[in-house]
Amino acid sequence: MKFTANHPGINVNVTPTHPLKEFALLAVGLLAIVAAVYLALGLAVDLIVPRLSMNLEKKLAGAFTGRLAQTDATTDSSRSLQALVDRLQDRCAPLPYSITIHIHQSDAVNAAALPGGHVVVFSGLLAEMTSENELAFVLAHELGHYAHRDHLRGLGRALVLMAASTLLFGADNSISSMIGQGMTLSELSFSRKQESQADAFALETLACHYGHVAGATAFFKKIHRAGDPGRFGHYFSSHPENQRRIDHLEKLAGRRGYPSKNLLPLPDDLIVLKNPS
Repeated sequence: MKFTANHPGINVNVTPTHPLKEFALLAVGLLAIVAAVYLALGLAVDLIVPRLSMNLEKKLAGAFTGRLAQTDATTDSSRSLQALVDRLQDRCAPLPYSITIHIHQSDAVNAAALPGGHVVVFSGLLAEMTSENELAFVLAHELGHYAHRDHLRGLGRALVLMAASTLLFGADNSISSMIGQGMTLSELSFSRKQESQADAFALETLACHYGHVAGATAFFKKIHRAGDPGRFGHYFSSHPENQRRIDHLEKLAGRRGYPSKNLLPLPDDLIVLKNPS
């Protein structure tokens, strides 16, 4: 008998789909999964992050505070800024945070509110200050972000991942540390609405502490004149147009009847830091 080989009708080892079509389907599916995860994290930011407990936030702060140990500042200057923030909090801006000030040597004109009540102030910011009132407004602005928990929303998705890893693996796990070390201050951004709310909070704090709001707009007028977004970093990026911001503060002060009186000079130890010998 003569044997004639026939091709099977179905070969389970060979797909009938073209390889490029199969690759395209896999790629689209992967992108869809990534997009779904991204949207889910975005939703989690709005729902979960603002409701994080203080204890959990302090645990998450460990991923950031390790780098803060590298901050370079004179002891007297750090104490002077810390004392000013403590006075603002004690009298006029009570918060569920114990604020700790860190001065970082950098030309950047910037400051940032980090998780756990840690505020980083760059020496470049201090170099722009000409009065205690002006400095107090900037610090109170950062306190305003804590009051509204904007700092958690600013770090949003990273904090969601860190919170999940902390709950699953504990506070000192490699995932949280890796995410924290990969974050930069430039990623701590706020919306224009959040910035306006922080400005209003700072204006009220200034009026409560000094009895007037002199110096509230001084720093932002400098930003307006300089017009250098890179140099002024956080205080320029995503913020309302500066002239509109100044106008808003002046109108708000007028509506609330806040007077404007004499400015207080900077403490001597901050002048030394501003003009190092």
